[in-house]
Amino acid sequence: MLHTFVEELRWRGAMHDIMPGTEELLSKESVSGYIGFDPTADSLHVGSLLQIITLMRFQKAGHKPIALVGGATGMVGDPSGKSSERNLLDEDALNKNVEGIKKQLQQYLNFNSSSNSAQLVNNYDWMKDYSFINFIRDIGKFLTVNYMMAKDSVKNRLETGMSFTEFSYQLLQGYDFYYLNQHINCKLQMGGSDQWGNITSGTELIRRKNGGDAFALTTQLIKKSDGSKFGKSVSGNIWLDKTKTSPYKFYQFWINTPDEDAENFIKLFTFLSKQEIETLIAEHNLDKGKRILQKTLCKEVTLMVHGEADYNLAIETSQVLFNGTIQDLAKLDNTTFLDVFEGVPQFSISSNVLQLGINIIDLLAEHTIIAPSKSEARKLITGGGISINKQKMQSHETQVSQNNLINQKYILLQKGKKNYFLIVVN
Repeated sequence: MLHTFVEELRWRGAMHDIMPGTEELLSKESVSGYIGFDPTADSLHVGSLLQIITLMRFQKAGHKPIALVGGATGMVGDPSGKSSERNLLDEDALNKNVEGIKKQLQQYLNFNSSSNSAQLVNNYDWMKDYSFINFIRDIGKFLTVNYMMAKDSVKNRLETGMSFTEFSYQLLQGYDFYYLNQHINCKLQMGGSDQWGNITSGTELIRRKNGGDAFALTTQLIKKSDGSKFGKSVSGNIWLDKTKTSPYKFYQFWINTPDEDAENFIKLFTFLSKQEIETLIAEHNLDKGKRILQKTLCKEVTLMVHGEADYNLAIETSQVLFNGTIQDLAKLDNTTFLDVFEGVPQFSISSNVLQLGINIIDLLAEHTIIAPSKSEARKLITGGGISINKQKMQSHETQVSQNNLINQKYILLQKGKKNYFLIVVN
């Protein structure tokens, strides 16, 4: 089974670069390999998901996965793929982020395997007492400036400028690989394709300093077919932490995958077999309107990240707009409620107005853009075109008050069947 890891990455379309000899090594022995995670926040997001899954596949193939959280390198900032230098975090913020990421990684990897348990490490542990003078004496002399400047992460920034802090990043990451190689016999580093330069700095350091062999493998950077950045929504990152991105919103991110991407993503982000995926693709192509690939993709990924209860809740929540009742809406917490109605026009109204009560016509004409005038509002109501909280308005004499609030805060208006508007009470 050990030989299947590289083959699987290839057929799934995940492979980008691989150092000569890597595949041969992985086919003959169980290998320790690591991927580093940058603690820029206290949660990882879907942009990190392929690397997490790569470690999971690595472990399933019989190898030993090491997840490195960059408590030290996070203080410096990785310049790879960046057009400018980022703000550095203070130590307290960094420690909070490291702990958050550690907790998440423990959800995906098996730390209690009898033969190839996962291991979690923090490079701050071996960098915190390493003096600058000793580091540049022991490590800095093994990689030339010419070698370091030839890396894309440096070359791409020469015109706009790069501080010594960022320039030194590849040396620090190279030392991580050297340290893990020496102390826990780690022979392989993996990462996204933008990490190739940093990773090969590590293999070169191991070769020059110790005469040892070390290997490298990178996966594709995920791109969407329309050229937009993968892992982003209108409101920002799609996080793995459900307090930052609700399971409903997470589910929606995947269910909205375009057909052009679904075939690619179901290979990259699920553990379904080649035969299962090929069958799904064939079924999907017979009737793309059924969205078989998208439904399977979001089920597999949501179950993996959030579990069955949150997956079922996400499905129920996604039906609220179309089939839900006021009782269904009232069950949603505020975060999920706002996620459901993300992008819906919102208007605010004072709680004082609702305490006194306001006529439905005045509400529509004076506090929203649903009706440009009171006469137009009256016509809409008379024609049965206005609903409040899923209830069709029968009379233009209706008074709207605090009794109409959902979760003490919202009123949901509908014009016709598909046009939603949200009133938020201040």
